[in-house]
Amino acid sequence: MLKLHFAPNSRAGRIVWLLEELGLDYEINKMAFHPKDLKSDEHRARHPLGRIPVLEDGDVMIYESGAIVDYVLERHKNGGLKPAVDAPEFPAYLQWFHYCEGMVMPPVNTIVVQTILLPPERRDETVLKQAQKLLTRSWAPVDEALEGKEYLIGNFSGADIMLGHAAFMSNRLGCIPDENAALKAYVERITARPAFDKAINMQ
Repeated sequence: MLKLHFAPNSRAGRIVWLLEELGLDYEINKMAFHPKDLKSDEHRARHPLGRIPVLEDGDVMIYESGAIVDYVLERHKNGGLKPAVDAPEFPAYLQWFHYCEGMVMPPVNTIVVQTILLPPERRDETVLKQAQKLLTRSWAPVDEALEGKEYLIGNFSGADIMLGHAAFMSNRLGCIPDENAALKAYVERITARPAFDKAINMQ
């Protein structure tokens, strides 16, 4: 059985969502988002930097949420969520799958550091505002791509697992403006999915 090492309010929520969408059997090792759990010797044996998520699948131990999504879809896909290489929508799938960590999550990380992780005396308002502006701008191409579509490539896919989770987080941070109507509606569709609701409520 698949085993997911999980901490709340993290990218590990993507993996729970994926596993629920696919109807796969899995177990959760729920840890606190705190050094006492994440930096323990036990967890560093799974991930050398003490991060999550980590997925165990028999003798396989794999980390990085995007790598885990791709791994699960290839080895346990149970019906898809990834277009064939020769499908017309495959290039768009790849683009939006990787756009998440390339363009969206770096400013999200900065915002979380500047508003939650750092003590107030170490926070930098200039850095925070720059990250918020960058994050808001990074969503404009996604909003445009979603015009007339329910999901990023039409049908729900692994790209939505990656970027949809990031859209939910960005919206919660107040960094998706109201004028991005297609994106706002997309976030509503994402949050209405039962598998997403279960993953977020596990937080």
